Amino acid sequence: MTWPSLPLFMTVAGRPVILLGEGEAADAKRRLLERAGAVVVGEEAQAMLAIVALEDEGEAEAAMARLKARGVLVNAVDRPAHCDFTLPAIIDRDPVLIAIGTGGASAGLAAALRQRLEVLLPSTLGLLASALRDERKEMRRRWPDATERRQQLARAMTAGGLLDPLDRHNHEDVWDWILTAKEEAGSRFVTHKLHSPDPDDLTVRQARELASADRVYHQATVPSAILDRARADAARIVCAAPPVTPGPGLTLYMEML
Repeated sequence: MTWPSLPLFMTVAGRPVILLGEGEAADAKRRLLERAGAVVVGEEAQAMLAIVALEDEGEAEAAMARLKARGVLVNAVDRPAHCDFTLPAIIDRDPVLIAIGTGGASAGLAAALRQRLEVLLPSTLGLLASALRDERKEMRRRWPDATERRQQLARAMTAGGLLDPLDRHNHEDVWDWILTAKEEAGSRFVTHKLHSPDPDDLTVRQARELASADRVYHQATVPSAILDRARADAARIVCAAPPVTPGPGLTLYMEML
């Protein structure tokens, strides 16, 4: 399964972004750009990004053609087929930003998802992120190996864990976790027998371990919809039987029943 686009976070603070148009749609885009620190400029300025919020179809198409001929990436309001990039619905828990995109299919759906997720995420989520950033050096001192450090974080952030991101936290929680976290074995091998090709039927444990695994060995019959739930950088190896030497970290073997 391929993505319709690659999600990216781009720093635009202090950089020019072209905005064309007037009215409610253009005003909304202007507020979004200014909140990100962008310098809003006109068409003649040099910029890498542009947002076209012109209502007249002919004017919009002409403006898009001129901008794209200059190599400028264009977002065209209400014209997803012409967009080089889209602007997601955003949940702000500074420094955590959660972006929800639909590839231009429905801004209303993205907004509805944002509203539902807002109530799930505590206001202290940003505080947790800041504490993790501030204690990065201490985490590296406690767990010099990057794989072990990532596994410790994954365990701490599971539901009910010491750093469960859906719980309320203060800055000291991360330091307390660094001091009290238990050391565990450096490698682990788990087999999952799947009863359904639907990823929504994964158990909580299966979904959690799939998202944390360093490598996933699997039979060819395991559907890609399930494998897509693994970390993007996790190795995926097709095989008919469990590996003899799984390797360090967390290794999964998945087979369909």
